[in-house]
Amino acid sequence: MQPLPLNLDLDALRSYVVGMECGNFALAAQRLCRSTSAVSAQLKKLEQQCGTALVARSGRHLVPTPQGELLLGYGKRLLDLNDEAVRALKGELLQGEIRLGVQEDFGESLLPAVLGPFCRLHPGLRMTTRIDRNGPLTKGIKEGRLDMALTWQPQDEGMDARLIDLVSLQWIAHPDWELPPLLARGEPLPLVLFDAPCLMRSRATRALDEAGIPWRIAFTSQSLGGIWAALQAGLGLTVRSTIGMPASLVTLGGVLPSVGTLGVALLSANPPSSEAERQLQALLADAVHRASASKG
Repeated sequence: MQPLPLNLDLDALRSYVVGMECGNFALAAQRLCRSTSAVSAQLKKLEQQCGTALVARSGRHLVPTPQGELLLGYGKRLLDLNDEAVRALKGELLQGEIRLGVQEDFGESLLPAVLGPFCRLHPGLRMTTRIDRNGPLTKGIKEGRLDMALTWQPQDEGMDARLIDLVSLQWIAHPDWELPPLLARGEPLPLVLFDAPCLMRSRATRALDEAGIPWRIAFTSQSLGGIWAALQAGLGLTVRSTIGMPASLVTLGGVLPSVGTLGVALLSANPPSSEAERQLQALLADAVHRASASKG
């Protein structure tokens, strides 16, 4: 008679997955509302079940071993299926439709971690997502074509905007692009910006004007991808947040005048009318907080 397959402990598996997402088990314990010692004990139990080490230390952070990385992928799928089953049994699977708008800066960097798990937990929910600039998203909310939108804080005081976080703006360029020689010669700085109107375009030009630093528009684009491509080509510098910034680019530190902070806001046509909308808004807010903290 063949022995029965090993059943992994889902509580221990959840502690392991959350610990890897947080980078350490002290933070995981806080998220799981458990003591650090309890989470560590669960990790030890899981390693005993698997018969191999799952975690290694890299400097001050914890990283999965090759076997741990393999388990991590399976673990997330097992936990998602477990959570979906529990919700189904409790009648908590969400239904309906949400039309979401997301500003370009947050599209690639935040959406996968939010929408993937959210849609897997609620397979009966229909999601329509639009990635665009602030102007079209704000218009979509006003005209009732979007239910909610994650944007930079709009200037329109008539909008129902919930401020989520304040994000530092930075001067950004390619690491091989040299700023000091241009400043020394008094040459206009080549700016890579969105077409007007644009909140960050206004911030950049106003900061330089107030500091008496000449500038010129070297490249304009209607998409964020175009901005990043122009910077990677060494065409100049721009002002944006570091959320979603390609790893090949760098911030320019304190050489140029500060461009301050900009709010990240959730816009909605009406207060959340369904549990699905409330859950999604909470997940988006949490993703912004985590991204802002990691870049701080």
